[in-house]
Amino acid sequence: MSDVTIKRLIENGEIEIAPFEESHLTPAGYDLGSAEDITLKPGEHRLLATSEKVELSPKVLGILHIRSSFAREGLFASLALVDPGFKGQLTIALLNTSKTNLRINRGESFLQLSLIRMTSGVENPYNGAYQDSAGIVESKRDGYDKKSSNLT
Repeated sequence: MSDVTIKRLIENGEIEIAPFEESHLTPAGYDLGSAEDITLKPGEHRLLATSEKVELSPKVLGILHIRSSFAREGLFASLALVDPGFKGQLTIALLNTSKTNLRINRGESFLQLSLIRMTSGVENPYNGAYQDSAGIVESKRDGYDKKSSNLT
């Protein structure tokens, strides 16, 4: 979707990005910020929440991309689809592959959300384990042992 379409869908309530800042609109998406200050050491893997809450209608799919400046600095991210019907903050798994510390400041745009309008609404909008997420949410997969996690 274009910036024009994203603004229109926010105005009519089909999607919500809160807080919304028009300056974060890009020609084909919206830049999402960090919910906190973090510094990733070389080789470190961490979870980070977006500062924005996102709510998508059953007709809209989200695709996440790491901002290219961070990718050029060695930041990799595990990025999932944002399913139609999802509501909440997004938790992103980050990995610093560089040889130096990598800092992301609170509110700094580190991620871009691209939105795709589906040809129809989905039959079963997202209502999974991460619905209404707030802050950093660790894996809810059966068998995941939080105590043995390599996340810091």
